[in-house]
Amino acid sequence: MPRLTGLDASFLYLETPAMHMHVCFVAVLDPATMPRPYDFDELRDHIAGRVPLIPPFRRVLRTVPLQVHHPVWTDDHHLDIDEHVHRVDVGPDGDLHDLGDLAGKIAAVPLDRSRPLWDLTIVEGLEDDRLGLIIKVHHSAMDGSAGIEILYALFDLEPDPAEQPTVPPTDESSSDAADVSSDQPTDLAMVSQAAVERMKTTVGVGALVRRTSGSISGIVRRRSSEAGPGGGTPLDAPRTPFNGAIGPERQLAFSRVSLTDVKAIKDAFGATVNDVVLAVCSRTLRRYLLDHDALPDVPLLASCPVSVRTEQESGQFGNRVSVMFTRLPTDLEDPTECLRAAGAAARAAKADQRQLGASLLSDWAEMADPRSLSWLTDQLSRFRLADRLPPVHNVVISNVPGPTFPVYLAGARLEQGYPMGPVLEGAGLNITVLSYLDTVDIGFIASPNLVPDLWELADGVVPAFAELLDLLDLTT
Repeated sequence: MPRLTGLDASFLYLETPAMHMHVCFVAVLDPATMPRPYDFDELRDHIAGRVPLIPPFRRVLRTVPLQVHHPVWTDDHHLDIDEHVHRVDVGPDGDLHDLGDLAGKIAAVPLDRSRPLWDLTIVEGLEDDRLGLIIKVHHSAMDGSAGIEILYALFDLEPDPAEQPTVPPTDESSSDAADVSSDQPTDLAMVSQAAVERMKTTVGVGALVRRTSGSISGIVRRRSSEAGPGGGTPLDAPRTPFNGAIGPERQLAFSRVSLTDVKAIKDAFGATVNDVVLAVCSRTLRRYLLDHDALPDVPLLASCPVSVRTEQESGQFGNRVSVMFTRLPTDLEDPTECLRAAGAAARAAKADQRQLGASLLSDWAEMADPRSLSWLTDQLSRFRLADRLPPVHNVVISNVPGPTFPVYLAGARLEQGYPMGPVLEGAGLNITVLSYLDTVDIGFIASPNLVPDLWELADGVVPAFAELLDLLDLTT
C-alpha cells in the first residue's frame, strides 16, 4: 500500500467544509465523430474500461490509526462505476452558462472519502447537440501534470482506434481474489511501520531548517543587489474584494483566446507564453477592479503552482509541484508596460523559486502533523480569520500545457477544456489556463460570496486580450 507523500496528504489536512481540495475539468465534446450514435451506457462502460489504467480512480484512502503518519492508498476491489459516473440533462439548448452553473453545484460537494476520490458527470442537452463533461478528482491524488495523464488515459488519439489500451491485471484476477482483505495489514502493523517512518523523517528536520534559512538569505541578498523588481512575497498582497473568508458554494465561468495570437504577441515582444498569460490575467483583473472601484495602487500578488516533475516521474500520479509568487502589474494603465512588467516579475519569481529549490515545499509538507494542520485550517475557516488577517496572495493562477492534437472520448471529439484548481481560504478566486490545439482555454472558479459576478470577470478576457493584440499593429 503506497503511502501518500506529505504534499499529497496536505491536501487532505487542509480540507474544510468551505475549502474543498479537489480539482475539476469541464469540457465540451462533439459526439458527431463517434463511430456509433451516442449512448450513455456505452460511454459509461468505456470509462469503466479505462479505470484500471488510472491508479487514482481505483484507489481508496486508508487512514493510519491515531494519525501517526500520512494515509495510504489501497485498491478498491468493489468499485461500483455507477457511484462515480452520472448523467444530467440541461437541455434543451443548454449553453456554457448552464454548463458552468451545473459544474459549480458539483464543485461545491466534497468527495466521499470512503470511495475512490473521483466523480464524473456526462452533461446532455447542450446546444448544437454537444455533450458536456465534468470531472472532479481530489488534489491529494494528482496535480496539473498528472491531470493531463488522466486525460490521456481516458481519451484516444482518434475516434475509433484500432487498438485499445492494454488494461493491466488487477488483484481481482488472481487466485486469492476471494479474500483480498487477507493482504491488508493489521492496525497494529500500520501504526508500527508508520511510527518508524515518521521517526526517520524527523531526523532531517535540522538540516531542512538550515537549508531553508540559507535559501531565504540567498533571496534577500539577490534582491538587494539586483536592479529591477523582485519576486513576490507572501503576506505582502493588497486587499481586494475577492480576498476574505470563503463559503462552501462555487461558481464557474469560462473564456478562451487564440494560441496563435498569444504566440504572435510573445514573438513580437521577446516574451514567453506564460508572460502573455499573466499579462492577460492582469489586464482582466484590472478592468474588473476598476469597474468595482476597488483597484489597489500597487500590483496584485499571484501564487503560481510550478511543476517540478522530472522525466523519470512522467506517468506517475500524485503531486510534484512547487510554487512561485509573482506580482501582477494591475497598477499599470499602459498595456505595453504591463506586458513587459509581467515578464520581468515572472523572471524574478522564477529566480526566487529556483533559489528555494524544487523539493523545499514537499520536504516541509513531509513534516506536517495531520492533527495540528487540520486543527489550524479548521480554526481559520470556523472563525473566518481570513476576513481579518493580511492576504497571503490575491489569486491563484495555473498554466497547464495541454495536447497539441485532437483527442476523443469514446469517439467524441474534445472541443473545449477548462481545468479548475481549488479555491483557497483567504483568496476566493482561482484561474487555470490550458492550451489545447490552437486555443488557450481559461477556467475561472470562485467563492460567490466574494466574487458574485464571475461571468463579468471572465467576459473581460477578450477585451483585455484585444488590448495586447492591438500592440502588434504598433510593432509593424
